[in-house]
Amino acid sequence: MKTKWHIQLLVYTLIVLGALAFLFPFVYMIMTSFIKGAYSLPRPREVFSVIPNLYNYQLVWSKNNFARYFLNSSLVTLVSMAGSLFLGCLTAYGFARFKFPGKEFLFRTFLLTMMIPGVINIIPQFLIIKSFGLVNTYWGLWLIYIGGGVVGSTFFLRGFFESIPKEYEESVLIDGGGSWRIFWNIYLPQSMPAIATLAVLSFQGTWEEYFTALVIIKDEAMRTLPIALLMFNDKYATNYSWVFAASIIALIPTVLLYIIFQKRFVQGGFNEGGVKG
Repeated sequence: MKTKWHIQLLVYTLIVLGALAFLFPFVYMIMTSFIKGAYSLPRPREVFSVIPNLYNYQLVWSKNNFARYFLNSSLVTLVSMAGSLFLGCLTAYGFARFKFPGKEFLFRTFLLTMMIPGVINIIPQFLIIKSFGLVNTYWGLWLIYIGGGVVGSTFFLRGFFESIPKEYEESVLIDGGGSWRIFWNIYLPQSMPAIATLAVLSFQGTWEEYFTALVIIKDEAMRTLPIALLMFNDKYATNYSWVFAASIIALIPTVLLYIIFQKRFVQGGFNEGGVKG
């Protein structure tokens, strides 16, 4: 029985209204960033009558060491993302394909650490980083970010690796390859959709992280972008034009990364039919 046209129209109308409800705040933020000196949130009529310009963006980029903090965040985030993904892939491969004593207990311990809020961890993490002499260094920040990222990557990729048929390994074993070659030539290429998804999530989580970076990094010249965004909130008044312009600049890398990797996001049935039965 065919769905009546008025029901389809109602469904499509609700979908469009829902999309507009989610898009309106983002469009409002973009248009407000073009206004000069918006010390209070403007009305929608004022917002949508403004002429787009880059005045606030140019001002924000040169204010409060924003450009320096942007580069700092880029370095911290890229290293953290690469380290957590690589170590996460190795750990997930070990849990998925090898048998060793305490395997399931260790994996459940991994999962337990994911349930502990990051704020609770900050004091013991700081004490450990301090004992290593890594306070006020990117190495200390990378140690925390990569250590936390490995747990999530392992949890996500273990099930993905277990779904890859073991028959794929036969060709490598016949050629005399070992576990490392199987991991590099079979598991990583087959898992690129999952890895791409994790790359976006890891990048976004590290790029937007504020509290840990504030605690570990003391030198003003080494601070990251979320701290720079907070500096645009003045003590007595907030220039929303600057805040929104800075926020949009900070959002651009995440959007670009999403666009680059969107076609590689996890899709079901990627390896179906790859093994003859």
